[in-house]
Amino acid sequence: MSLVTRTNWKTLLRTVQKTRWFSNGPSSFGHVNPSLDLDPSLQALLKDVDISLTRHKVSVPSHRELDIIPSQSIEESRKVEISVHEDSLERKSPAAIFGSQRFGSIILPLELQNSINLLISTSDKSLLHNDAKRLFQGGDTENEKDADWSSKYEVKYRSRQQASRHSDRDGTAFASIALPAHYSAIRAVLSHVKHRLRPDWIVSKVIDWGAATGSGLWASAHTFQQGVDVSQDMEGMKISDTSLQTYIGIDKRDGLVAIGKRLLRDLEKDKLTVIWQRAIHDDDKMARSLGEDTIALSAFNLTSLATNIARKSLVKEMWESGAHTLILIDHNTTSGFENIAEARELLLKMGRKEMEDPSTEEWSVRGSHVVAPCPHDGECPLLHPGITQLACGFSQRLQRPSFIRLTKHSTVGHEDIGYSYVVVQRGARPARPSSKSGRIGATGKRELDKKAESQTIMKELRLHDENNVGEMPPDAPHAVELSNPLRVLLDYELQTELRKEAYSWPRLVFPPLKKSGHIILDACTPEGKIMRLTVPRSQGKQPYYDARKSSWGDLFPHDPKNPPQERYQPRRAKRDGSIGPVRGADIGKRRTVKEQSQISYEALSENIKENRKKSRRERISQGLENDIV
Repeated sequence: MSLVTRTNWKTLLRTVQKTRWFSNGPSSFGHVNPSLDLDPSLQALLKDVDISLTRHKVSVPSHRELDIIPSQSIEESRKVEISVHEDSLERKSPAAIFGSQRFGSIILPLELQNSINLLISTSDKSLLHNDAKRLFQGGDTENEKDADWSSKYEVKYRSRQQASRHSDRDGTAFASIALPAHYSAIRAVLSHVKHRLRPDWIVSKVIDWGAATGSGLWASAHTFQQGVDVSQDMEGMKISDTSLQTYIGIDKRDGLVAIGKRLLRDLEKDKLTVIWQRAIHDDDKMARSLGEDTIALSAFNLTSLATNIARKSLVKEMWESGAHTLILIDHNTTSGFENIAEARELLLKMGRKEMEDPSTEEWSVRGSHVVAPCPHDGECPLLHPGITQLACGFSQRLQRPSFIRLTKHSTVGHEDIGYSYVVVQRGARPARPSSKSGRIGATGKRELDKKAESQTIMKELRLHDENNVGEMPPDAPHAVELSNPLRVLLDYELQTELRKEAYSWPRLVFPPLKKSGHIILDACTPEGKIMRLTVPRSQGKQPYYDARKSSWGDLFPHDPKNPPQERYQPRRAKRDGSIGPVRGADIGKRRTVKEQSQISYEALSENIKENRKKSRRERISQGLENDIV
């Protein structure tokens, strides 16, 4: 066969192969075009090629035409996806979902971002970075990326002239670094309080001690919105949609207040009245009966006060304001936690005095109790004034806007803000209910259904009675209970019951320790102690699943299978003669053990040489002493 004949044969083979794939049947190749007059030898060749193709297994091409799916199957597939997604969300019990502390990552609303960007655009960018490093970067490290950034504002000036000269620059640095961090922590606390009290709670007035640049104003205005779901549209929230009517910001730092006013200059506030003062006035206080929709707030301000007397006077002013809900937030350092715990004790002490005073029996609201985070009104088990080693604090993640990354010269898109807080409300603490609602989710329901299916109830044979055709057997209610173990309640009723029960649920004050067959939870319990709750796999799939999916700061609704163990800080005498708690492996989250570094033989040889030199010196010195003696 010549070269031309081979080339024609290969081309013809490819044509026949393609035609077979894109044809509707094996014989369609002959019907597409009219028959051709070919030589007998060529017809025989084509016949042989056709036979070889039918016997040969041709691989399926990678690119095929799309099949048409009927619309009914598409709708069914969507329903299946939705049902699977909903089932995965309902695996946790309703009680565990209600007690979850997780707010998710907080995103600054565009309205606030635009205000801060406009402020930064009028400032010197290089000076802004230097001011931010001077005020909020801790430690003197050569590499800026490894340095720790803080939101504490503890600047002190030599004179008032120097303070006024740096007030504008420091206020701009505060708004670009500390304001977003404070906003995220305040927003998380206010959202949790709103969830714990009632979702339809409307707040019309906020009195903010230590307002600074208005982080409390922005957070409270975005938390209490009218007709806007704050969890859905976080970036599009506006101050004009808030339910607040009055905001009173109290702060003596004029430079920060000036920046706060500048951030609100071009915004529409509608019915919201914003007032900035250096101290609270008598006209701002209200009667106890009128303070139900008022919040007294102090965020990241107690640490900035120099003396304990100043902190006590601030807490007393908050108590005398008449607000029903008092919220104090500070840094999660030992000093910040001590300030929050001492303010908590002072507020509870003033509430107990009202309850013991016979002249206050006619008051509609008297006394006080802790709403969050403590499940009790007793002494804090972690507080040791002056020598505290462990801090009861929590963390909130913030998605960094572009101006934070540019100011810090960082490429990380998020940051975690630690905080300690307490929420105290006027009135007696709600009684502990005996009900336990919402303890079974989809995980527990599957387990109960499997147990119900595995149980075969043996019965005696009964004769069929035609007169009792419509009667139900006596064990019919029991069968219905096994098939549907969940107590059917409306969502509003279930939330109302869970809200009452949550006052006595233990709260996780340290991250849980998740092992292979059990979960260890260190929580603050209603007994006023730090208890270790161990939830094994044998306790049940639902409690084990809820414990495994729990996180730091959550309320845990399930009772432990085994008796909990009390955790405490042992006190030991120190070198200075004082007795204080010791931080170690006895309570809370243990410090991670650092991985042992690889053995360096050069270092070992150097140590051996040094030890030999020391031993020679000692022998020589001992010999000289013996000669002298």
